[in-house]
Amino acid sequence: MPQIVVLTGAGISAESGVPTFRDADGLWEGHRVEDVATPEGFERDRATVQRFYDERRAALATVEPNAAHRALAELEETLGTGLLVVTQNIDDLHERAGSRNVIHMHGELLKALCRSCGVASPWSGTLLDEPACPGCGAHELRPDVVWFGEVPYEMDRIADALSEASTFVSIGTSGAVYPAAGFVQHARRHGARTLELNLEPSEGSHFFHESRQGRAGDLVPLWAREVLWT
Repeated sequence: MPQIVVLTGAGISAESGVPTFRDADGLWEGHRVEDVATPEGFERDRATVQRFYDERRAALATVEPNAAHRALAELEETLGTGLLVVTQNIDDLHERAGSRNVIHMHGELLKALCRSCGVASPWSGTLLDEPACPGCGAHELRPDVVWFGEVPYEMDRIADALSEASTFVSIGTSGAVYPAAGFVQHARRHGARTLELNLEPSEGSHFFHESRQGRAGDLVPLWAREVLWT
């Protein structure tokens, strides 16, 4: 089991230029959440949803990991499986920085999920033209993204890791979206030291032993050096 569990949210990728999707008015880049981030929205207008995620997928090629992603990857080089990154982000910036022990609890933009056979396949192109599933051949592919109303991935594994961790760190998260917002309380109940690294205090900031404010690209490398020096 890992000794350190790190939760990352939109804030860490925003510094690389990845949009945070949810705007202050509740829209995701001009779209209602109900239209592009729910199973019902997909059933109503499959083309709009596919086009929305096709555009997000293509945009990943224009961004690069930042200092925070790289610091976590470098920390994993030393700690190995002693560090687990659980991310709410659907981009691949952790992996491109070099992290390997990563759980994408909300899915991955660079995968397509077949609604017929249930297999997720690597995918970098478009889904708008309803291509065939590489596994079963059905034309039932959708983005492998956990939408509102769906259960995040690997929750049992995450819960076990939080129960065993000595340290829990939340980076760039709002503290408003459950179940991730409850991870800090789970970790604390099992004796973990908890730390928040965020631009500003999150909605759940009071649950942490310590909260530091600033850019992830500044705070995460500093924290990683602290871990390596202790």
